[in-house]
Amino acid sequence: MALLSVDAGKAGWTARGDLGAALAVLPRGAALTVMVHGFRFSPFEPAHDPHGHILSLAPRRDCWKAASWPRHLHLDRPGAGLGIGFGWHARGRLDRVAARAFDAGETLAGLIRALNAARPDLSVTLMAHSLGARVALAAVAELPARHVDRMILMSGAEYRDRARAALAGPGGRGVQVLNVTSGENAAFDALFRLCVPAPRLGDWPLSAGLRRLPGWTDLRIDCPRQRAALRRMGFPTRPPATRVCHWSTYLRPGLFRLYRAVSGPEGAALLPRLEAALDDLRPRPGTGDRPRGRGSFQPPRILQDAQTGTICR
Repeated sequence: MALLSVDAGKAGWTARGDLGAALAVLPRGAALTVMVHGFRFSPFEPAHDPHGHILSLAPRRDCWKAASWPRHLHLDRPGAGLGIGFGWHARGRLDRVAARAFDAGETLAGLIRALNAARPDLSVTLMAHSLGARVALAAVAELPARHVDRMILMSGAEYRDRARAALAGPGGRGVQVLNVTSGENAAFDALFRLCVPAPRLGDWPLSAGLRRLPGWTDLRIDCPRQRAALRRMGFPTRPPATRVCHWSTYLRPGLFRLYRAVSGPEGAALLPRLEAALDDLRPRPGTGDRPRGRGSFQPPRILQDAQTGTICR
């Protein structure tokens, strides 16, 4: 079984299939990828069920954003690891859904504990988009050590302080993170910051990057220099086709080749190589070069701060 669907409910998680059987057939050390959707999906509303959309091998055809994550991860091919699509109720007002994401994270942590108890040898990657990043990081914050190996966060709707706190705990130690961002998502970052204020006024969403955090790699896919670095590593991707897009971090052609590699057997060695390649793009002291792209987040000057009413600079 290449893909299994799991839902987060009030009483915990429920699998839409035989999870034990799916785990039992995996070879030792196989890859297990848990995929977490973001805002406006719900497994409890058929019209918005993520398991018929991005978390399906055969998603609905009437939506241009319905790109199959498991199919592009090649989970339907012989010898692939197991993919688990994790569904949670992410519909309603943005601030309420953002608060609910912490509960979904606790449920996800319970699922990962069960997976580890059954198969501690598996290599676990969490892949999450938008508010799914808050779910994934909240899960890591609840876990013991060595339950999660890697995370792929795409246009993550979470704040840097919470990410730091999650990775500083036992469950986050040693976890490698690929944080994929783009300036195309700036309007959605602004909406998140206005509707879901940061616990600390000076904090910013994950698009601002965490370049000094061990094991953390920031990738700006709207930066030509970073795309060139990816191309040199064998992961060519297309440039942006639009100025505004919340979904480009999984819709952009070429990115899933990178995600497959990160979540696969070579992922542990790949991310340090990618970090080193991107680090070479940073300006060196005394060069007078002004950084662009990675590690150079510039808050929009026209963004009105939700709490102070001042212009963010």
